[in-house]
Amino acid sequence: MAPKTEHPHTPAFTKRDVDGDSSQRSVCDTCGFIDYQNPKVIVGSVVRHKNKVLMCKRAIEPRIGYWTLPAGFLELHETAEDGARREAMEEACAEIKIDRLLAVYSVTHISQIQLMYKAQLVRPDIAPGPESQEVALYDWDEIPWDNLAFPSVLWTLKYAKEVWDMDDFSPFGNPPKGKFPFDFR
Repeated sequence: MAPKTEHPHTPAFTKRDVDGDSSQRSVCDTCGFIDYQNPKVIVGSVVRHKNKVLMCKRAIEPRIGYWTLPAGFLELHETAEDGARREAMEEACAEIKIDRLLAVYSVTHISQIQLMYKAQLVRPDIAPGPESQEVALYDWDEIPWDNLAFPSVLWTLKYAKEVWDMDDFSPFGNPPKGKFPFDFR
């Protein structure tokens, strides 16, 4: 068996300092291309209909079988608001109207920036999309608090409740440690 060799056109990258940059970067040893690694952007929304909140039970990993808000990765050449609308349609077959930005989270341990919106359901017609096992409109006290998929779902729901009937408010950010206890209610 011949030894494994690299394809002649496969560039080799080395981590090194780049002039004018504060972080080491992967740089192509052949052409000098700098491979910048940046956070992923997540967009989603707290969608209300009357006094109920739209929730989606995840059909995919991570956290399959747990409840979340309609959210996902922003696509290239897409506005954040368009991405939040698309995610609601993909996950819950829900047409939504964005009210305003609710929160911006920095989730550094997984290199994500999350933009969460306050939104309204245009029509009460919802159904699971390919990434959801089921979808439901929950009264606040019925939300499956013990089965939420991610901490940011809890943060977003709690912040949404604080501004439930407000049209004008400043977007929230990461909560201080201990703001939301494990007893989610």
